[in-house]
Amino acid sequence: MLTHKGTQTIETSRLILRRAIREDAEPMFRNWASDPEVTKYLTWPAHSGIAVSEMVIGSWLQEYEKDSYYQWMIELKGIGQPIGSISVVRQNDRVEEAEIGYCIGCHWWYRGIVAEALTAVIKFLFEEVGMNRITARHDPNNPNSGRVMRKCGMQYEGTTHASDRNNQGICDAAHYAIERSEWRNSYGNSGSGML
Repeated sequence: MLTHKGTQTIETSRLILRRAIREDAEPMFRNWASDPEVTKYLTWPAHSGIAVSEMVIGSWLQEYEKDSYYQWMIELKGIGQPIGSISVVRQNDRVEEAEIGYCIGCHWWYRGIVAEALTAVIKFLFEEVGMNRITARHDPNNPNSGRVMRKCGMQYEGTTHASDRNNQGICDAAHYAIERSEWRNSYGNSGSGML
């Protein structure tokens, strides 16, 4: 049984996952959204100006009114500003399934930050919302994203060919997932074993 709670603030050892605010437009643009290296394998293009970041955040602010909307800024405590975002990009309430997407600025790659954020979101969606299955997918040409998924306990379920489109064009999609029962069996109720 799902109990949608909307985008709640989640804190980890290094991060604060929180709702976006209008003032985030400038760091969003500067820290990740304007960088074509960050968006290379994403489905949205690099922001051409800060006005695009402002428009995107404006649309998120409207969506926050829905209890079933999940869109977090990834704020690094040490610098007090967002360095990326993580969200539920698709959901199917009928089967209690959510798909997660994420990105952070390349300056913060390879530090375990995305895995820390993804672990926290998985825990929230299982424990607080009641999802039964969490999924994610990536372009096989971007294997680092798959490493993040595996680090968080997700299992590879297969690759569908020419089934997706990103900024490189039509692409394959490697699919990962974890079910609530698997997560509980592997990591207990705390989920702390994933980090």
